[in-house]
Amino acid sequence: MRTIRRFPLLVVATGLVLTGGVAGCGAPKKDAAAATSSSASGSGSSSAASCSPASMATASKGKLTIGTDNPAYGPWFDNNKPEDGKGYESAVGFAIAKNLGYAASAVSWIRVPFTNAITPGPKKFDFDLNQVSISPARAKAVDFSSGYYDVTQAVVTYKGSKIAGAKTIAELKGAKLGAQVGTTSYTAITDQIKPSNKPAVYDSNDLAVQALKSKQIDGLVVDLPTAFYVTSAQLDNGVIVGQLPSATGKPEQFGAVLAKGSSLTPCISKAVDALRADGTLTKLSEQWLTGQGAPKLS
Repeated sequence: MRTIRRFPLLVVATGLVLTGGVAGCGAPKKDAAAATSSSASGSGSSSAASCSPASMATASKGKLTIGTDNPAYGPWFDNNKPEDGKGYESAVGFAIAKNLGYAASAVSWIRVPFTNAITPGPKKFDFDLNQVSISPARAKAVDFSSGYYDVTQAVVTYKGSKIAGAKTIAELKGAKLGAQVGTTSYTAITDQIKPSNKPAVYDSNDLAVQALKSKQIDGLVVDLPTAFYVTSAQLDNGVIVGQLPSATGKPEQFGAVLAKGSSLTPCISKAVDALRADGTLTKLSEQWLTGQGAPKLS
C-alpha cells in the first residue's frame, strides 16, 4: 500500500474497457511493481549458481510446477487458463521460468486453493502465484520470493449505497463490509477501517460480490486490480469508493509462495529481482494491469 495522501472527493464509475481478454482491469497508472523493495522471506539455502533446470530440486525433474487457485481470475489470468500465458500472474510465471532456463513446454500449472497454498506443510508446486501478500505471519508458515507486484486495497460498492460517496475512512465505519477469508483485504477492514459492524467473511471474492449484489453488505474490500475487474465485469452500477492507505507506510507486495525452507526460494527471488531490474515486471503490468487509477481515502 502507499503512504497516506489526500485526493479529491471522487467516485470512480464503472464502464472501464477491458483489454487483453478478461484482463485490462486497472492498477494504478504508474506501475507499483516498479518499486525497488524486495521482500523475500525464504530460508532455503540454494546459491544463485545452482538455479538451473539441471540443478534445481523441483517437484518434477526438469519441469517447473506452478500453483494457483481455481478459478483463476482476471486480470491476473485470462479466462481461467493459467497455461496460456495471458494475464499478469500467468505471464510472470512464464517469465520466471524463462529466466531460470525452463522452456514454456516445461511449465505445468496445478490448482491449489488459496488457504492450502499458505498453510504449513509440503507442497505439490514449486511455487504458487495467487495474489498472496507477503506478511510476517504468513512467512512463519511458508517462504516468499521477492515481491513481484506492489498493491493497494480498495473498497467497492454500488451506486446509491450509503458509502458510495465516502471520502474518508471514518465515513466507512458504519458500513457492513466483507472480504475473502484469510486475505489482507479482510485485515484491512479489521485493522484500518475498524467498522462498528462485524465484517462478513466469504470463501471467495465471487461469493462476496454476490453478497454485494444482493445488498447483504454495503461494500467489499479487494486489491485494486481486482476492484477494477469487479466493477467493470461483475457488478452493475459498481463503483470504487477509493484506495486504502498503507497501514505501515510500506508497500504491500504479492510474492510467490514456496514451501517453508524450500531450496528453490533463492532461485525464484533471483529471477523476480532480475525481471524487476530489466523492466519485465513493469512491461507486464502495463500490458495486463494498467488502468485509470482511483481516489485514495484519507
